[in-house]
Amino acid sequence: MLSSRLLALVALAIVGTDAFVYPVDRGTPADNANALDLSNTSTDSSSIAETVTQVDQKGGATSDAPPNQPPPETAVTAIDGNVFDTAVPVSSSPTRRSLDLLPKREASAKFRRQDLGKYKQVFAGTGTGPDDRDGSIQGTAYLTYTIVPNNTYSVEPCLAFCDRVPGCVFANLYYEFNNLGLDHEFSEGSNLKCAVYGDVHTAAEKTNRGGQQLYPAPGGLTYIQQSSGYALEQWADIATPDGYEQVFGPLEAANNAPGYMGFAFLDRYDVQACADLCKKRGVDGNGGACKFFNIWRAVFSDKPQTYTCSMYYEVADASTANNYGQGDLKVTQSRGYRRKSVVPDGGFESYQCSDGSDFCYTTSTSTWTATSPAGGNLDATIFHHQSYAHSGNSVAILGSANGADLLPGTLKPANHLDTVPGKTYTIQFFTSSVYSGPVLERDSFVTVLWNGQEVQTFHTEYAPWAYHEVTVTASGNDELAFTGGKSTAYVFVDDVYVFQS
Repeated sequence: MLSSRLLALVALAIVGTDAFVYPVDRGTPADNANALDLSNTSTDSSSIAETVTQVDQKGGATSDAPPNQPPPETAVTAIDGNVFDTAVPVSSSPTRRSLDLLPKREASAKFRRQDLGKYKQVFAGTGTGPDDRDGSIQGTAYLTYTIVPNNTYSVEPCLAFCDRVPGCVFANLYYEFNNLGLDHEFSEGSNLKCAVYGDVHTAAEKTNRGGQQLYPAPGGLTYIQQSSGYALEQWADIATPDGYEQVFGPLEAANNAPGYMGFAFLDRYDVQACADLCKKRGVDGNGGACKFFNIWRAVFSDKPQTYTCSMYYEVADASTANNYGQGDLKVTQSRGYRRKSVVPDGGFESYQCSDGSDFCYTTSTSTWTATSPAGGNLDATIFHHQSYAHSGNSVAILGSANGADLLPGTLKPANHLDTVPGKTYTIQFFTSSVYSGPVLERDSFVTVLWNGQEVQTFHTEYAPWAYHEVTVTASGNDELAFTGGKSTAYVFVDDVYVFQS
C-alpha cells in the first residue's frame, strides 16, 4: 500500500507541480487570500454630522396623552444616513429591566424626599399672573409624565416621580390650562404636569407654548405657565452590558477609527440598546462581526439632538477618540465598549519568533495547542508569518505543514473556556483554503467541535479568507476545537472569537 507521503506526492504529480513548496518551507499562497485590509475603513464622520442636522427627536408630554404611561422602548431614528419616518424599537435583551405601567401615588408623605439637594434647578418659571405665559420642554429623550397636586407648586412629588422612572435625569414641571383631559377626564383633578426626560434640557428648549383647541369652540386655547426644570446633579453609573467591557469614557470626543461598519441614531442615551445593535449588525465580509461600539451624545447648536451608536469590527480605544465635532455639532458623553471573547488570543498574536525573525512555527503556545492524530506529523501548526495570516502576523494551519501525511489536525485553546452555563455563545472565525491552488484544495474542510461533539463541518474547498459562525449553548468550562485540513488541502484559521450571544 502506498504511504501517505507517497500519496501526497502522487497528487502533486497529477497536477504537474513537483515544485510545490510546503508551508514549513515558507511557501506563498497560490492566490490572493483576501487578507484583512483596513484601508479606507475609518469612521464616516461627515455622514454622521450631516444626518444629525436632518433628524428630529424632540418630544414632550402631548396635551391629549394620558399620564403615568411606561416609557417606550428605546428606538432607532436613523441608520447609516437614512432617517426613518417612524422610529423603530430596539429589541430589549432579557436582562433589561421591564417597565410596567407606572403607578399613581397619592399626595401624601410618600412623595416627600429627604435628598432634594441631589437635584438642581436649571431654570425657573415666568410666573402665574393673568398675563404670564411660558412654554414646556420639547426635547430629546422624553420618557413619560405624571400629574401632581396643584394646591401648591409640587416640586417634591415631581422629583419623586423622576426617581421612579428608569433613566430619568430631568423633570419639567408646569401648569397647563384649558386642557379638557386634565380638567375633567383624568382622575388626578390637577393641571400641574411633571414631564420627565433621559437628558438635561434648558430654558431655550421651552418651545411648546400651547395653542391647542381641546375644548369645543369657543373654549380657550391651551397655554402654559410657570414652567421650571430640575436636573439630577449626579447621574447613576451606567451598567456595562453583559458580554462587553468598557474601554474608555466618558470623553468629549468620538472615535475616528478603522474597521467602521456604520452608525445608528437612538432616541435616548442607551448603552444596552447600542450593544444590542452591535450584536445584530450585519457581518462585514472582510472584517467579520461587530466587536466594538462607540456611543455618544450629539449636541447641535447647544441643544441635545440625538445619540449616536457607531459600530466597528476592529476594537478601538481612546487614542482614536479625536472627533470633537464639526461646526455647531459637539460630541459629549462618548464611551467605547468592546465585546468580550472567552477565547484568549483568538488571532494567535501572542506567538512570536524567539529569534525576532518573521517566520517560525510551533505546535504549542501559551494559549493554543495543535495536535496530530497517531502517525501524523505537523497536522496542525501555528505560524508566525504575516503573508499567511488574515490579520496581524500569526495564524493556525490544519493539514500536515511539511507534507508528511494526509491526516487532519486538531486545534484547540490551551484551556477550557470560562463560559456561563446555559448561556448561548457564537463562535466566529475566518478560514482560507487557497494555499495549494484550486485542484489540491478542493477537498479542504474544517469541523467545529464543542465539548467533543460536532457542531458543523464547513467544506471550504478552494476559497480565500471567509467568515464563519456557529451558535452553541454553554455547559460551563467548555472545550472548543477545530479539526480538519489534510496535506495539501490546507485550511488556514484565524481571528477566532467566542462571544456571548
